[in-house]
Amino acid sequence: MPSVKVENVTMKFGGFTALDKVNINVEDREYVSIIGPSGCGKTTLLRIIAGIIGDYEGHVYVDGKLFDAKPLEERGIGYVFQNIALFPNMSVGGNVSYSPRAKGLSNSIVRTTTLEMLELMKLSERYHDYPRSLSGGMQQKTALARALASSARLLLLDEPLSLLDLKVRTELRYELRRIVKDLGLTAIHVTHDQEEAMAVSDRIIVMRRARVVEDGTPVDLYLHPKKIFTAYFLGESNVFEGNVAEADEDTALIDLGGLAITARNTGFQAGEKVIVMVRPELIELGGHISGRVLKKTLEGLFSRLILDVKGIRMIVKQPYSNVAQLGEGSSVNIRLPEEHVLVYKHPGRDLYSEISLY
Repeated sequence: MPSVKVENVTMKFGGFTALDKVNINVEDREYVSIIGPSGCGKTTLLRIIAGIIGDYEGHVYVDGKLFDAKPLEERGIGYVFQNIALFPNMSVGGNVSYSPRAKGLSNSIVRTTTLEMLELMKLSERYHDYPRSLSGGMQQKTALARALASSARLLLLDEPLSLLDLKVRTELRYELRRIVKDLGLTAIHVTHDQEEAMAVSDRIIVMRRARVVEDGTPVDLYLHPKKIFTAYFLGESNVFEGNVAEADEDTALIDLGGLAITARNTGFQAGEKVIVMVRPELIELGGHISGRVLKKTLEGLFSRLILDVKGIRMIVKQPYSNVAQLGEGSSVNIRLPEEHVLVYKHPGRDLYSEISLY
């Protein structure tokens, strides 16, 4: 089964650096997603692993073997494109059977493989149908079946669900993870959809400006990101600049400019300038911090409140039933639990430059 190692890979297109000394490791049977702003190098990295792009600096290893000079057709990699790219003149069965037929396998093996993949995707009844008659979800499942029919053990997915509507996208991402795990594949999945990455991944790699910022499990990156950019980029965050007013071995009192909050001390001293991050959904109602509702919007079963807290704009998310009685202008008390207040060393430059997507 394949593991993947990308070692010091740099890729330039003229004067533009698409990847800058990128290093990643993907373990056998691991499902890894790569996320980051547009233009950060996600798709370029995927295409280098696939062999679509060459002439890069650094090395790519698959299952411990150097793949730099290996032709695309000999890599044994399944690739699922964003734009689906089915052969319009071939039926579903024809599309799925294309790879084993191109390899010169016997008709019996081709048919068995094709039927197995269609059964796996629950597309058996559409064997003779053409792509134009399929829904977007069925087309993408056909493209996935075609990639798997090549007997690939490494699956590369480039925004595979982005062209589908929300309901189909949500349903298909769970099917995608189930199939990858049931077949014991290694998968690298590029996506802009953070919820999608959180739902399908064993591990997430965050990229920005052609480099890897951080990687970790979805839970670790969401609740305990090591980098300010990750905290800002992944999900929604309240991000503030502040100063440590007091500090002891366990607790730090941080002044956000008229609002004092406490956090667990992770090595800060009184007088240090810091960055503070709190997830909106981890802020609790009640407590001694008073604010006023500036705006309230409904997001499914949750309500999103924008508060004015002593001149500071703060976002809070709560189940609708908890804040149904609140309207714009209402007073509300909140609490920022110490365990959910993350504190970072100030980068020493403008905060915007630290969290800017581009």
